Order: sequence, then C-alpha cells, then structure tokens
Amino acid sequence: MAIPTSRGNAITTAGIDEKSCTGCELCVTACPEKNIFIKDKKAAFQLNPYFGCIGCGHCMAICPKGAIAIHGRDIDASNVFPLSYTTNAATYAQLLSLMQKRRSTRLFKDTPVSKDSINKIIKAAQTAPMGIPPSEVNIIVWESKESVLTFTKDFCSLLEQMNWMVSDWFLFIMKIFLSKTNYLFFKDFVKPLVNIYVDNMKHGINYVTYDAPATIYFYGSPYCDYADPIIAATYAMLAAESLGLGTCMIGGIHPFLQNGSKAKAFREKYGITYKSKTGLFVIFGYPKIKFKKGIKRSFASVTTIP
Repeated sequence: MAIPTSRGNAITTAGIDEKSCTGCELCVTACPEKNIFIKDKKAAFQLNPYFGCIGCGHCMAICPKGAIAIHGRDIDASNVFPLSYTTNAATYAQLLSLMQKRRSTRLFKDTPVSKDSINKIIKAAQTAPMGIPPSEVNIIVWESKESVLTFTKDFCSLLEQMNWMVSDWFLFIMKIFLSKTNYLFFKDFVKPLVNIYVDNMKHGINYVTYDAPATIYFYGSPYCDYADPIIAATYAMLAAESLGLGTCMIGGIHPFLQNGSKAKAFREKYGITYKSKTGLFVIFGYPKIKFKKGIKRSFASVTTIP
C-alpha cells in the first residue's frame, strides 16, 4: 500500500545490480521500512505489506558500490551525490554562531536580492526533513520589492473585505464558542493586527512585509505533515543568514488565506494551489542595521527524564 501524495500514489520500485552487490547488508540495516533482505548473499527487494517503499533513498545513499537504484515518488539514482564529511561540514561552533547572530530583520537596504541567492536559499531549504517523502511543501517566490508590495496591498484589500471577522459583534458571538485563550488571542492580537496592517497601508506604511526586496511563502498540500512548511522556512532563513541576508517570519498572512470565497479567489490569483494546515511567509533582504550583541533565548521549560 503506497502512502498517497499530491504527486501520485505509485509505489516506489527498486532495482538491485547483483553483479555490483557484495552483500554487505548496509542497505538492510538502513531501510526504515525493512523492504530489503539478503538472499543468496545478495541484497533483494520485497515490499512490506504496510507502507511499501516510501522513497527515502537511504539504501542508495549507504550502498558503497552504487548497486541500488530506486524509482518513483520523485526520486531516482540521478538524485544521489557524494558527501564530504571533512572539507565542507560546519562545526557545532560555526552552526551555533550562525544561529545566534540571526535576528528578525524588518529594516532593509534598497538592494535587490539576486536570483542566485534566492536559488541558493531554495536549494538549502529543499534539504529540510519531512514527515513522509517526497516533500509536500510548496513555495511561491516574490523576487522583487515591487512584486512583494503589490501582493501586500492586495492582501490588505482582502483583509478589509474580511474585517467582519474581527468586528466587535463577531467576537461577542464567538466568545461563546472559543476557549478563553483563543478568545483573548483574537481580541488582543488578531484584531489589532488587522487594524495595524490595513490602517498603516492606507498611509503608505507597510507593516506586513516591511518593503522587503524578496518574500517566499511556504505551505503544504493536503498530505503535508503539519511541521514540514515551518521546518523548510527555518532552513531557508538560516541559509539566507549565511549569505549575509536578514530574514523575518511573517505569520499573520497565512491564516487569512485559508477560508471563505474571497480567500479562495485570492489564492487562485496568486497560484496558491492548496488550502494548508500550516504555512509561513519569510521576508528577505540586506539589513540596514547590524547588531553588535546577541540576546540569550530560553525555552518555556526543559524537563529531563533519565
């Protein structure tokens, strides 16, 4: 039984070159679905009765002889490439330094983000882990300040049409159905946010995407794991940081694009293929200011179980 995806429901198949196979059993150990076994001192492929081959590529990635080629679920032998553990790998200290210096950027230089940088960001984000391969994350890229601003103005117009969602009478009715936490979230955050977005845009002040030179929207298909778009967006932000760009997560757009006929029309206009359980906009650009110090962050709690 194949796990369905937006790209089709076919089961992945695997070919094993018995002449190249040495029977080392590394693929047997690596396969998470236990589809590979040793027969007559050679690797053999037989789908298990549950999920079959999910197309993770572990077997191809670990085979020292290149004896395995899987096909389907948007992966094949041409996707395999060598890894360098000694020359290119970042140390923990380097990675931590990159993460610690990243801060949310809302002030950008009037400098375009090159297509090369955008392509590098996308390439890095594509390495993000996913619930089940192939990735069900979709992205839309606005690669100029002008296109970002046009989208933002359209979004604020959409909010004006949907303003009833944060009206006093609607919140009064919803108070009966919402939990106290959700009611206060709508009353004290969502309602002021909508007003800030719309009112300031009327005066030429962009508090939605902050006149960023580039924006990427990460969202999922109906088959997508909840976390996948957020993880991909996080990878993109770190990649952008390594390229000298500033980034900021914008969480106040996605929820308004999900429900209702007006939101549907807006999605169609911008080629947003699906409603999505989770999604995130990230803005990119060269920061106007440079911070000299970092701020230590913390979790709400850390519980250790020995």
